[in-house]
Amino acid sequence: MAYRTILVHCDAGKTSAARIGVAADLATRFDAHVIGAYVRPRFEAPMFSDGSLAMDTLFRNFETSVTTDEEAASALFRNGTTGKGRSTEWRTADGYADEALARLAHGADLVVVGQREREALTLGSQPDLPERLALASERPVLVVPFIGVGSSRPGSRVLLCWNGRREAGRAATGALPLLQKAETVTVLTIDTSADEKEESAQSASELLAWLTRHDVKASLQHDNAGDSDIGDIILSRAADNSSDLIVMGLYGHSRTREMVMGGASRTILSSMTVPVLMAH
Repeated sequence: MAYRTILVHCDAGKTSAARIGVAADLATRFDAHVIGAYVRPRFEAPMFSDGSLAMDTLFRNFETSVTTDEEAASALFRNGTTGKGRSTEWRTADGYADEALARLAHGADLVVVGQREREALTLGSQPDLPERLALASERPVLVVPFIGVGSSRPGSRVLLCWNGRREAGRAATGALPLLQKAETVTVLTIDTSADEKEESAQSASELLAWLTRHDVKASLQHDNAGDSDIGDIILSRAADNSSDLIVMGLYGHSRTREMVMGGASRTILSSMTVPVLMAH
């Protein structure tokens, strides 16, 4: 199993070059084809207007901005992939980014996107694109932090978060090519109650056996949540282990519940310090 086609979301934002660089590195490692995708946002007429600007003028200005952004994104993609020795392809789509990328992802093995930027957003950007895409797509989604990547080859030291749920299983399967190439893989289990301990141990044992059969050498690390936020524990253990990639399932509970009450997914998406490969 390997990644043969990698789809990377490109825009004119400051973080675009970093995620293109990650995609290009992965393509080199897996001899993969790279698709750079720019999503053209839809023109939305203002709900209220004093008539000072004609609608056709507003539309022309919008089209000019979109064209400028697309050209900048395309240049970043060319600069980030030229000379890497891998085949590349440039695609454009129209509409909302999560829906367009989910459609394009049918022809890819892995999708690379960026974490929400804290500064001004680019034209047509969606602040919650990573989670929307992971929920909408059947492909694993690799999210690159807006602060960039400390390791030039993320995936050497992997922290695999495991709770025995379907989402975690899909994330582990989606990350398998990276796990097989990793120098170290740490399987992290976190109990939230005493009742979970025995079930968690059995489930983790089965996962380790599955990984071994796929030639992945992994060790087990167990933790108790207590009153701590699980997402904070994950980030702390990633730092302790010098991990350069976190693998986890997205929204083990309902998205609404996690957004209202807080949860590991929400914490990681807002505070990630290394790339995160996630699946739902």
